[in-house]
Amino acid sequence: MNESILKEIQSRAYEAWKSAGILDESIEVKARTLSTEEAIGNPEGDDFPLLRGKEKLMEAQFRGFKGQAFTDRYGNFSNTLREIAEMDLSNNFRRAIFVSALNAVQCSLGKAERTIHCKDEGPALCAPQLGDYIAEKYGNPKLGLIGYQPAMIKELSNRFEMRIVDLDPDNIGTVKCGINVEGPDNTAEVLEDVNLLVVTGSTIVNDSIGNFLREDKPTIFFGTTVSAAAEMMGWQRFCCQSS
Repeated sequence: MNESILKEIQSRAYEAWKSAGILDESIEVKARTLSTEEAIGNPEGDDFPLLRGKEKLMEAQFRGFKGQAFTDRYGNFSNTLREIAEMDLSNNFRRAIFVSALNAVQCSLGKAERTIHCKDEGPALCAPQLGDYIAEKYGNPKLGLIGYQPAMIKELSNRFEMRIVDLDPDNIGTVKCGINVEGPDNTAEVLEDVNLLVVTGSTIVNDSIGNFLREDKPTIFFGTTVSAAAEMMGWQRFCCQSS
């Protein structure tokens, strides 16, 4: 399922770039790893994944527009849009190249927005607004938070019953705001137990996003990584402090 989703997004990107007449232009799209300061500034708290060196932001630049993607496998890359649109998306590094490039190019075409990660107090400002959004749209659901986002955990745990799933072994089994952080082995159980999924957009890079697109319950993706893909596929996304 996940592979078909990525292939569908890549196919749509190919057609969009071909239609825009940019597919065969000799334009370089460069992805680079940002420092922590460049990526998120100085947010409150010290347990954000970026601050702890668990993940990096890859950044693509295209015609003055930028796009980013969270990944645990990072490096530099430059080539044509055609190469990226035809790339085998077989690992996190390749998927991060494609996703960051997709965000930058779609932003340049006016087809994606808020593709740059928020900084400093951004996460702390975003979380209460997400809580309001959930309450207004869904009432008082039981949440399944997929991805360790400390500002969201702090805010949402005060307003909703919730369970948390994360991939980082250092987080699994810890207690955050009174809630046990569960590992990926518990994902299926959590998905059945909750009413609303709040999912990090970086699931598109680690190729697990298909697990969280369900017909029986809604999903809200958060973050910049999934910006262009969410717009392209019609997925619900909340990311109010990014730029």
